[in-house]
Amino acid sequence: MKIGIIGGSGLYGVEGFTGQRWVTVTTPFGKPSDQYLTGKLAGKDVVFLPRHGRGHRILPSELNHRANIYGMKKLGVSRIISVSAVGSLKEAYKPTDVVLVDQFFDRTKRNADFTFFGDGVVAHVAFADPVCSDVRQTLLKCARKAGATAHDGGTYVNMEGPAFSTRAESHFHRAQGWDVIGMTNLGEARCAREAELCYATMAMVTDYDCWHPGHDAVTVEMVINTLKQNSRMAQEIVRAAVGALDAKADCSCHHALSAAVMTDRKAMRPATKKKLQLLIGKYV
Repeated sequence: MKIGIIGGSGLYGVEGFTGQRWVTVTTPFGKPSDQYLTGKLAGKDVVFLPRHGRGHRILPSELNHRANIYGMKKLGVSRIISVSAVGSLKEAYKPTDVVLVDQFFDRTKRNADFTFFGDGVVAHVAFADPVCSDVRQTLLKCARKAGATAHDGGTYVNMEGPAFSTRAESHFHRAQGWDVIGMTNLGEARCAREAELCYATMAMVTDYDCWHPGHDAVTVEMVINTLKQNSRMAQEIVRAAVGALDAKADCSCHHALSAAVMTDRKAMRPATKKKLQLLIGKYV
Protein backbone atom coordinates (compact mmCIF):
# COMPACT_ATOMS: atom_id res chain seq x y z
CA MET A 1 0.00 0.00 0.00
CA LYS A 2 1.07 3.58 -0.65
CA ILE A 3 0.73 7.01 0.91
CA GLY A 4 -0.89 9.72 -1.17
CA ILE A 5 -0.10 13.43 -1.04
CA ILE A 6 -2.39 16.05 -2.55
CA GLY A 7 -0.54 19.32 -2.89
CA GLY A 8 -2.51 22.55 -2.94
CA SER A 9 -1.54 26.13 -3.70
CA GLY A 10 2.20 26.51 -3.14
CA LEU A 11 3.03 22.80 -2.77
CA TYR A 12 3.81 21.41 -6.21
CA GLY A 13 6.43 18.93 -5.10
CA VAL A 14 8.41 17.61 -2.13
CA GLU A 15 12.20 17.59 -1.82
CA GLY A 16 13.68 14.13 -1.35
CA PHE A 17 11.10 12.47 -3.61
CA THR A 18 13.16 9.86 -5.53
CA GLY A 19 12.49 7.48 -8.41
CA GLN A 20 9.94 9.88 -9.81
CA ARG A 21 7.65 8.77 -12.62
CA TRP A 22 4.53 10.50 -13.91
CA VAL A 23 1.65 8.06 -14.41
CA THR A 24 -1.56 8.62 -16.35
CA VAL A 25 -4.63 7.13 -14.67
CA THR A 26 -8.02 6.72 -16.33
CA THR A 27 -11.15 6.70 -14.21
CA PRO A 28 -14.88 6.14 -14.86
CA PHE A 29 -15.45 9.59 -13.32
CA GLY A 30 -13.45 11.60 -15.82
CA LYS A 31 -9.95 13.07 -15.75
CA PRO A 32 -7.97 13.72 -12.56
CA SER A 33 -6.30 17.11 -12.11
CA ASP A 34 -3.08 15.85 -13.67
CA GLN A 35 -0.90 12.79 -13.98
CA TYR A 36 0.17 11.24 -10.67
CA LEU A 37 3.82 11.43 -9.63
CA THR A 38 4.94 8.11 -8.15
CA GLY A 39 8.18 7.35 -6.35
CA LYS A 40 9.65 7.07 -2.88
CA LEU A 41 9.78 9.54 0.00
CA ALA A 42 11.26 8.77 3.43
CA GLY A 43 11.59 5.16 2.33
CA LYS A 44 7.88 4.78 1.53
CA ASP A 45 6.02 4.31 -1.74
CA VAL A 46 4.28 7.61 -2.41
CA VAL A 47 1.83 9.03 -4.95
CA PHE A 48 1.69 12.82 -5.39
CA LEU A 49 -1.04 14.78 -7.17
CA PRO A 50 -0.93 18.55 -7.78
CA ARG A 51 -4.52 19.46 -6.90
CA HIS A 52 -4.83 22.31 -9.38
CA GLY A 53 -2.66 20.70 -12.03
CA ARG A 54 0.88 21.63 -12.98
CA GLY A 55 0.96 25.38 -13.58
CA HIS A 56 -2.08 25.86 -11.31
CA ARG A 57 -4.69 25.86 -14.12
CA ILE A 58 -7.82 24.39 -12.46
CA LEU A 59 -10.29 26.46 -10.43
CA PRO A 60 -11.47 25.08 -7.07
CA SER A 61 -14.99 24.73 -8.48
CA GLU A 62 -13.60 22.81 -11.47
CA LEU A 63 -11.79 20.17 -9.43
CA ASN A 64 -12.88 16.61 -10.12
CA HIS A 65 -12.58 15.20 -6.61
CA ARG A 66 -14.09 11.86 -7.60
CA ALA A 67 -11.50 11.28 -10.32
CA ASN A 68 -8.64 12.51 -8.10
CA ILE A 69 -9.54 10.18 -5.23
CA TYR A 70 -10.47 7.25 -7.50
CA GLY A 71 -7.04 7.55 -9.13
CA MET A 72 -5.35 7.40 -5.73
CA LYS A 73 -7.35 4.28 -4.87
CA LYS A 74 -6.53 2.67 -8.23
CA LEU A 75 -2.80 3.25 -7.65
CA GLY A 76 -2.93 1.44 -4.31
CA VAL A 77 -2.99 4.40 -1.93
CA SER A 78 -4.39 3.71 1.54
CA ARG A 79 -3.74 7.05 3.29
CA ILE A 80 -3.82 10.61 1.99
CA ILE A 81 -2.12 13.73 3.32
CA SER A 82 -3.79 16.86 1.95
CA VAL A 83 -1.98 20.19 2.07
CA SER A 84 -4.08 23.32 1.55
CA ALA A 85 -3.82 27.08 1.78
CA VAL A 86 -6.53 28.62 3.98
CA GLY A 87 -7.65 31.94 5.36
CA SER A 88 -7.88 32.38 9.13
CA LEU A 89 -11.16 33.30 10.81
CA LYS A 90 -9.61 33.68 14.26
CA GLU A 91 -7.03 36.06 15.69
CA ALA A 92 -5.14 33.14 17.24
CA TYR A 93 -4.57 31.45 13.87
CA LYS A 94 -1.88 33.60 12.28
CA PRO A 95 -0.42 33.53 8.77
CA THR A 96 2.21 30.73 8.52
CA ASP A 97 0.44 28.77 11.31
CA VAL A 98 -0.66 25.19 10.65
CA VAL A 99 -4.15 23.98 11.54
CA LEU A 100 -4.87 20.25 11.73
CA VAL A 101 -8.60 20.50 11.14
CA ASP A 102 -10.99 17.88 12.45
CA GLN A 103 -14.30 19.17 11.03
CA PHE A 104 -15.72 20.60 7.81
CA PHE A 105 -18.74 22.73 6.98
CA ASP A 106 -19.96 22.76 3.38
CA ARG A 107 -20.98 26.11 1.86
CA THR A 108 -20.72 24.95 -1.75
CA LYS A 109 -23.46 23.94 -4.18
CA ARG A 110 -21.70 20.81 -5.40
CA ASN A 111 -22.97 17.92 -3.27
CA ALA A 112 -23.64 15.74 -6.30
CA ASP A 113 -19.95 16.08 -7.28
CA PHE A 114 -18.75 14.90 -3.89
CA THR A 115 -20.05 11.33 -4.00
CA PHE A 116 -19.37 8.25 -6.10
CA PHE A 117 -22.90 6.99 -5.56
CA GLY A 118 -26.23 7.50 -7.29
CA ASP A 119 -27.52 6.24 -10.66
CA GLY A 120 -28.86 3.01 -9.20
CA VAL A 121 -26.55 2.39 -6.24
CA VAL A 122 -27.18 4.13 -2.92
CA ALA A 123 -24.73 4.38 -0.01
CA HIS A 124 -24.59 6.59 3.09
CA VAL A 125 -21.18 6.67 4.80
CA ALA A 126 -20.72 7.86 8.38
CA PHE A 127 -19.09 11.29 8.25
CA ALA A 128 -19.44 12.63 11.78
CA ASP A 129 -15.66 12.58 12.09
CA PRO A 130 -14.58 13.48 8.54
CA VAL A 131 -10.80 13.12 8.90
CA CYS A 132 -8.68 10.16 9.95
CA SER A 133 -7.59 10.60 13.55
CA ASP A 134 -4.37 8.62 13.07
CA VAL A 135 -3.15 10.61 10.06
CA ARG A 136 -4.21 13.89 11.66
CA GLN A 137 -2.39 13.18 14.93
CA THR A 138 0.72 12.10 13.03
CA LEU A 139 0.71 15.37 11.09
CA LEU A 140 0.19 17.34 14.32
CA LYS A 141 3.16 15.68 16.03
CA CYS A 142 5.40 16.15 13.00
CA ALA A 143 4.37 19.79 12.63
CA ARG A 144 5.21 20.59 16.23
CA LYS A 145 8.48 18.69 16.01
CA ALA A 146 9.37 20.77 12.93
CA GLY A 147 8.86 23.94 14.96
CA ALA A 148 5.59 25.03 13.38
CA THR A 149 2.88 26.76 15.38
CA ALA A 150 0.38 23.94 14.97
CA HIS A 151 -3.22 24.02 16.22
CA ASP A 152 -4.92 20.80 17.29
CA GLY A 153 -8.34 20.73 15.66
CA GLY A 154 -10.56 23.28 13.99
CA THR A 155 -13.44 23.61 11.56
CA TYR A 156 -12.71 24.26 7.89
CA VAL A 157 -15.59 26.01 6.12
CA ASN A 158 -15.56 25.17 2.42
CA MET A 159 -16.77 28.11 0.32
CA GLU A 160 -17.42 28.00 -3.41
CA GLY A 161 -14.99 30.58 -4.81
CA PRO A 162 -13.18 31.44 -6.94
CA ALA A 163 -13.51 35.00 -5.56
CA PHE A 164 -12.41 35.47 -1.97
CA SER A 165 -15.07 36.29 0.64
CA THR A 166 -16.96 39.54 0.86
CA ARG A 167 -16.48 41.27 4.21
CA ALA A 168 -20.07 40.39 5.17
CA GLU A 169 -19.43 36.72 4.40
CA SER A 170 -16.19 36.76 6.36
CA HIS A 171 -17.92 38.20 9.45
CA PHE A 172 -20.73 35.66 9.05
CA HIS A 173 -18.26 32.77 8.95
CA ARG A 174 -16.54 34.09 12.07
CA ALA A 175 -19.88 34.45 13.86
CA GLN A 176 -20.54 30.74 13.29
CA GLY A 177 -17.40 29.91 15.25
CA TRP A 178 -15.57 28.38 12.28
CA ASP A 179 -11.79 28.51 12.27
CA VAL A 180 -10.39 28.54 8.73
CA ILE A 181 -11.81 28.95 5.25
CA GLY A 182 -10.86 27.33 1.96
CA MET A 183 -12.30 26.22 -1.37
CA THR A 184 -11.26 22.59 -1.85
CA ASN A 185 -11.04 20.08 0.97
CA LEU A 186 -14.61 19.07 1.84
CA GLY A 187 -15.10 17.29 -1.49
CA GLU A 188 -11.79 15.48 -1.14
CA ALA A 189 -12.59 14.33 2.38
CA ARG A 190 -16.03 13.04 1.47
CA CYS A 191 -14.83 11.13 -1.57
CA ALA A 192 -11.89 9.71 0.39
CA ARG A 193 -14.27 8.36 3.04
CA GLU A 194 -16.43 6.70 0.37
CA ALA A 195 -13.27 5.23 -1.19
CA GLU A 196 -12.30 3.89 2.27
CA LEU A 197 -9.07 5.88 2.37
CA CYS A 198 -7.64 7.56 5.45
CA TYR A 199 -7.57 11.31 4.85
CA ALA A 200 -6.40 14.34 6.79
CA THR A 201 -5.90 18.01 5.92
CA MET A 202 -2.91 20.11 6.89
CA ALA A 203 -4.26 23.64 6.54
CA MET A 204 -1.55 26.26 6.01
CA VAL A 205 -2.76 29.73 7.02
CA THR A 206 -1.91 32.42 4.46
CA ASP A 207 -4.07 35.38 5.53
CA TYR A 208 -6.89 36.69 7.74
CA ASP A 209 -9.51 36.53 4.97
CA CYS A 210 -10.96 40.09 5.00
CA TRP A 211 -12.49 40.42 8.47
CA HIS A 212 -9.41 41.66 10.33
CA PRO A 213 -9.36 45.47 10.72
CA GLY A 214 -5.58 45.52 11.16
CA HIS A 215 -4.82 43.64 7.94
CA ASP A 216 -5.49 44.34 4.29
CA ALA A 217 -8.13 42.30 2.50
CA VAL A 218 -6.70 39.09 1.06
CA THR A 219 -5.05 39.29 -2.37
CA VAL A 220 -3.34 36.72 -4.56
CA GLU A 221 0.00 38.50 -4.02
CA MET A 222 -0.43 38.23 -0.24
CA VAL A 223 -1.30 34.53 -0.47
CA ILE A 224 1.66 33.75 -2.74
CA ASN A 225 4.13 35.55 -0.49
CA THR A 226 2.97 33.59 2.54
CA LEU A 227 2.87 30.34 0.56
CA LYS A 228 6.56 30.73 -0.18
CA GLN A 229 7.23 30.92 3.55
CA ASN A 230 4.92 27.96 4.20
CA SER A 231 6.29 25.71 1.47
CA ARG A 232 9.54 24.62 3.09
CA MET A 233 7.82 23.96 6.41
CA ALA A 234 5.03 22.02 4.68
CA GLN A 235 7.57 19.84 2.88
CA GLU A 236 9.43 19.10 6.10
CA ILE A 237 6.22 18.09 7.86
CA VAL A 238 5.05 15.93 4.95
CA ARG A 239 8.40 14.10 4.75
CA ALA A 240 8.32 13.37 8.47
CA ALA A 241 4.69 12.28 8.41
CA VAL A 242 5.23 9.94 5.47
CA GLY A 243 8.12 8.36 7.35
CA ALA A 244 5.99 7.93 10.48
CA LEU A 245 2.84 6.56 8.86
CA ASP A 246 2.28 2.86 8.28
CA ALA A 247 0.52 2.50 4.93
CA LYS A 248 -0.43 -1.09 5.76
CA ALA A 249 -2.02 -0.37 9.16
CA ASP A 250 -5.73 -1.07 9.39
CA CYS A 251 -8.17 1.69 10.30
CA SER A 252 -11.93 2.14 10.58
CA CYS A 253 -11.66 4.41 7.50
CA HIS A 254 -10.84 1.29 5.48
CA HIS A 255 -14.25 -0.21 6.32
CA ALA A 256 -16.45 2.84 5.77
CA LEU A 257 -18.68 1.07 3.24
CA SER A 258 -19.15 -2.14 5.23
CA ALA A 259 -22.63 -1.08 6.41
CA ALA A 260 -23.20 1.90 4.10
CA VAL A 261 -24.53 0.35 0.87
CA MET A 262 -28.33 0.39 1.02
CA THR A 263 -29.27 -0.93 -2.43
CA ASP A 264 -30.23 -4.58 -2.75
CA ARG A 265 -27.49 -6.29 -4.74
CA LYS A 266 -30.02 -7.70 -7.22
CA ALA A 267 -31.51 -4.24 -7.77
CA MET A 268 -28.23 -2.51 -8.57
CA ARG A 269 -27.96 -1.02 -12.04
CA PRO A 270 -25.35 -3.27 -13.74
CA ALA A 271 -23.45 -0.42 -15.41
CA THR A 272 -23.17 1.50 -12.13
CA LYS A 273 -22.18 -1.62 -10.21
CA LYS A 274 -19.39 -2.20 -12.72
CA LYS A 275 -18.33 1.46 -12.47
CA LEU A 276 -18.05 1.14 -8.70
CA GLN A 277 -16.30 -2.25 -8.67
CA LEU A 278 -13.05 -0.83 -7.31
CA LEU A 279 -14.93 0.67 -4.35
CA ILE A 280 -17.67 -1.84 -3.54
CA GLY A 281 -16.40 -5.06 -5.12
CA LYS A 282 -15.44 -6.66 -1.82
CA TYR A 283 -18.98 -6.14 -0.50
CA VAL A 284 -21.09 -7.05 -3.52
